[in-house]
Amino acid sequence: MDTYTVHLAMAALVGASMVAVSAYYVHRKTLSQLLEFAKKVEREREREDISEGESPQHSKKRRGHHSRRNGNGYYRRCSTSLPDVTVISGRIDREEKRNGPIHVDGIPPGLPRLHTLPEGKSGGHATSAKRSGSLIQPTSPKSPVASASAFESIEGLDEEDNMTDNSKIDTTYLHTNRNAGPNLPDHINVNGEAMQIAASTMIRSHSVSGDLHGVQPDPIAADILRKEPEQETFARLKISPTEVPSPDEIEVYVLLQECLEMRKMYVFREAVAPWEKEVISDPSTPKPNPEPFLYAPERKSDHYFEMQDGVIHVYANKDSKIELFPVADATTFFTDLHHILRVIAAGNIRTLCHHRLNLLEQKFNLHLMLNSDREFLAQKSAPHRDFYNVRKVDTHVHHSACMNHKHLLRFIKSKLRKEPDEEFPHCFVQKVVIFRDGTYLTLKEVFESLDLTGYDLNVDLLDVHADKSTFHRFDKFNLKYNPCGQSRLREIFLKQDNLIQGRFLGELTKQVFSDLAASKYQMAEYRLSIYGRKQSEWDQLASWIVNNELYSENVVWLIQIPRLYNIYKEMGIVTSFQNILDNIFIPLFEVTVDPDSHPQLHVFLKQVVGLDLVDDESKPERRPTKHMPTPDQWTNVFNPAFSYYVYYCYANLYTLNKLRESKGMTTIKFRPHSGEAGDIDHLAATFLTAHNIAHGINLRKSPVLQYLYYLAQIGLAMSPLSNNSLFLDYHRNPFPMFFLRGLNVSLSTDDPLQIHLTKEPLVEEYSIAASVWKLSSCDLCEIARYSVYQSGFSHALKSHWIGKEYYKRGPDGNDIHRTNVPHIRLEFRDTIWKEEMQQVYLGKAIITEEVDKRQRTFLLPASCIKGMLTHKS
Repeated sequence: MDTYTVHLAMAALVGASMVAVSAYYVHRKTLSQLLEFAKKVEREREREDISEGESPQHSKKRRGHHSRRNGNGYYRRCSTSLPDVTVISGRIDREEKRNGPIHVDGIPPGLPRLHTLPEGKSGGHATSAKRSGSLIQPTSPKSPVASASAFESIEGLDEEDNMTDNSKIDTTYLHTNRNAGPNLPDHINVNGEAMQIAASTMIRSHSVSGDLHGVQPDPIAADILRKEPEQETFARLKISPTEVPSPDEIEVYVLLQECLEMRKMYVFREAVAPWEKEVISDPSTPKPNPEPFLYAPERKSDHYFEMQDGVIHVYANKDSKIELFPVADATTFFTDLHHILRVIAAGNIRTLCHHRLNLLEQKFNLHLMLNSDREFLAQKSAPHRDFYNVRKVDTHVHHSACMNHKHLLRFIKSKLRKEPDEEFPHCFVQKVVIFRDGTYLTLKEVFESLDLTGYDLNVDLLDVHADKSTFHRFDKFNLKYNPCGQSRLREIFLKQDNLIQGRFLGELTKQVFSDLAASKYQMAEYRLSIYGRKQSEWDQLASWIVNNELYSENVVWLIQIPRLYNIYKEMGIVTSFQNILDNIFIPLFEVTVDPDSHPQLHVFLKQVVGLDLVDDESKPERRPTKHMPTPDQWTNVFNPAFSYYVYYCYANLYTLNKLRESKGMTTIKFRPHSGEAGDIDHLAATFLTAHNIAHGINLRKSPVLQYLYYLAQIGLAMSPLSNNSLFLDYHRNPFPMFFLRGLNVSLSTDDPLQIHLTKEPLVEEYSIAASVWKLSSCDLCEIARYSVYQSGFSHALKSHWIGKEYYKRGPDGNDIHRTNVPHIRLEFRDTIWKEEMQQVYLGKAIITEEVDKRQRTFLLPASCIKGMLTHKS
């Protein structure tokens, strides 16, 4: 180091030392001046007190007490950035005695009023009445959170004791708040004494203003808001004068009535509702099933069944000729379907339904303008709950794509590193994972044949994420299920019926279950495939579930049936459509009649809650008629139409559910894909038969069907991000419009492997929707509540997740402490829906208290309708 650098460093050191020493002396001098000034102020105050008749000793004692503690016995926290309210208040007393009331510039007008201590009292110590205004403490609601600091905890306790024990509230406020004088609050009498006030009254008075930034509520009112957050009032919408339908409108409403009544005849409803079978008195966390795969032998029943024209008929025994559970035949179904199609095509009906839907949307917008602040306050008052810890169900997700691509990549790398030579004990050839091209290959050999190593693998090479090339190309989208574009990797890692009996997929599924359990508030309904190629598929699937012990309290299963008859026909696997129906439904009836015939399937079906139909809906098809050939006559290579699949799956499932219900077993709901693309006929067919559907975006093309889906409150499991990759750009998705109008919509992920990027795909779906469409917290929680209600989880779990009376309509079925959805929102939805039902049924609708109970409605006879029309004309 040269001499110049050393000299420069020494000079810098000396300079810094001199600056520090001078700063110290300046600071010390400033403190001395401040102390002298404080002593001078104290001496002036002593002289004033002596002149007023107080002894110096008493003055010092009182001043020393108040300088350390506030009136309630705790230390008063001071801030250098705020005026000292105690000092200002003391000056006011002295100035008032000389010159009368004065205005204080230290506190600007318009701030919340500040409560003083009760007159004549100061934290239990007697003081002069002249000094009643000397201690003024700003009051604010204290959070009951256990993690609050010690000082906050002490303050909260002392403040509460002061309010309750003294039973008097001082009515003196600073003049700057313009609350002094005879205008007293409603809960204080003229003597300054607190009167008893009802909780609901206090809450209403707070919420009526709707001003989030105005005067803050009293801390006691805030505490009541936390305990009873749902008593507030809100602005109700009432259209006046009442609309009187014209003769043309009456004709339209009668046709809509017929469509709704037609649906009630088709849809399966349990004879005894779940909440009537099992009464939940304590909706605490249900105990998990300790042995979900335990098989308890059950007696075989005498029921006899046989397949006739594609539909299974059930009889009491083999000798009986009386069908126990009749279902509408194909001719009746297709006749009713064509009636629905004629209704939705009529111009006057389309116009009326479009008008009603627009009116629903505008009513909701008006409701938000009037009540959004009140909804926000109600949510803030609900303890603990927010969007992140309310239950959300992924109502539409395919099991083979339930993980994100990063998760799949990590799993493949770990298996390639830890188990390159997988042993397969059931085969003569050891350490193999696949049989391909006449050769058994180990996992290491598979990657060597692909000229890949674990180090080479990355997300881009895996190539399972949908991109621009998949838009309107369902075939390319399905190819994304092949990691690295190789079907052999899909067979090894994403199939359960492979050479290693699906062990890799089972382990991957358990990891996904673990992620769901860690999130706690997210659930999923995974779809597993049954293709209908052979009857043993059911036993293979059940064996995979049971042997790998795939069970989670956060997961239930649906069975999806791909509509691939034409492919199986070309391959020679089946000879007619009847073969597919036999392979799908005969094992289900066998295990229902005799559980011992398929014990693992019997255990598995306890976790199955729905049946789905999947495939590309955009393929052109011929509209079916009542003269369509029966399934055993369908031997050509063309794939049947969507509604043909729908009817035969619905009819067999309806009969199966009736049989299982009669034996006390769980039932399976019909929840197909519908309305993602293709013809509007798909949505008409599922309107008659389905409980819920997946997608439904084509409802935007038919105002009549959209209005019918609203009136029937059919659940829509919508996946905007999936639609964005396949059929519809995100900004054109009708989800926000459906939500505004009051349709029963939920958000779902569809295919996280191809669509999503994060570890929590469902939250990703919600967050993007909230950002793009500006959904509020109340909106998100309402959608989450819809998802739980649409799901197939048990009655006990739904009672715990969204309230023990979740099955009731409107606010009676809501528990804000579990859903975080204000009663205001649900009361509005329920009121508007009931008004629409009365409008359609011309004031004669009789609506049940429970949502899923079969509604008793009054369908006007034809003679009455003609009389009304004649009278109108």
